[in-house]
Amino acid sequence: MTIPTRAAGPQVGAWGDRLSGFLERHPRLALAVAGLESRLLRDRLAQTDVLSPVYVTGLAGSGSTILFELLARHPWFATHRGSDSPPVLSPVAWNWLMDLAGKATGKARVRALADGIKDTPDRLAALEERVWMAFFPDLHAPGRDAVLDRRTSNPPFEVFYRDHIRKILLLRGGDRYLANASYNITRIGYILSLFPDARFIVPVREPVAQVASLMRQHELFCHAGGIDPRGARHPGRAGHLGYGLDRRAMPINADGQASRIEALWQQGREIEGWALSWAQVYGHLADRFAADPAIAEATMVVRYEDLCADPQTTMRAVLAHCRVEDEAIIAHAVATVRVPDHHLPGFTPAEMRQIVAITGPVAHRYGYPDPAAAARRAAVR
Repeated sequence: MTIPTRAAGPQVGAWGDRLSGFLERHPRLALAVAGLESRLLRDRLAQTDVLSPVYVTGLAGSGSTILFELLARHPWFATHRGSDSPPVLSPVAWNWLMDLAGKATGKARVRALADGIKDTPDRLAALEERVWMAFFPDLHAPGRDAVLDRRTSNPPFEVFYRDHIRKILLLRGGDRYLANASYNITRIGYILSLFPDARFIVPVREPVAQVASLMRQHELFCHAGGIDPRGARHPGRAGHLGYGLDRRAMPINADGQASRIEALWQQGREIEGWALSWAQVYGHLADRFAADPAIAEATMVVRYEDLCADPQTTMRAVLAHCRVEDEAIIAHAVATVRVPDHHLPGFTPAEMRQIVAITGPVAHRYGYPDPAAAARRAAVR
């Protein structure tokens, strides 16, 4: 199956590429600058509480950006923006410098994923992974199980992370932190140990459609890396390793699943690899629900199909889970949330049956059709 490329992928400016490379080569310097920033802000940080942070997390292609941007419309929430990058670890100092330099807002352009969402320097951004990578350098090492749970302890990170969230709150004038970070689905237990009042929103999509979306995103990023070395370097530096030329499986590998997924991709068995990735991630979450009632209580799963079919009811439930109210957000969701009009590639009946066979048992746990029934429908398409 060939996925048509409709965008050039991530567009990285020369200065941003050079600065990102410098920070990558000198991680201790980046942390030292961030530490100095924290010391200069010590009194203001001490007066800022981290209350009930909200995390949107899960695989891409499931509506995570839609949910993230809807929640960010609430005045209480503060989050990362494109202007915080490349030196994400020092957001206050960097934004101050950019303001002194007369930072331009930049021209809006449709982002790399060709989903109609536009990028600008002030656009909400998923940048938190860079903070985790600074203190857990082997998080994305091939074949590693990097699930972080209640037993995890990393005191230097925990101090830094609390201060980093406080900086985002100060910088944006918010009361509560909001993040869109795919890999946090592997860290819910650890995050809850740090913030027992945290809330998690996990979007999920019917697996055939989500696998198609993931494959399309991967193709776009590979295309970018093939025509511009800056595009190839960007995903790894940004902490977006789920697709592109340096693609890695989600680091859930206690039973070897991540290694199997990467082996399938290396063999060119794309559909099998992506289907197993879907089952890996959402199966892991369902297992955490069964093992830890606190995780189940703190987490709301949002089916993409429900969001598109009834944005009013779905967003009202999402806001309630996050312990906020905002009728304007609900009205905006009703006015804007639609099934995407861009083309998703079709699968052959055999490919559909393959996806269903791999994902069916996990999909059933999220209320999707019985695997046998789905296979029958695929057989007649």
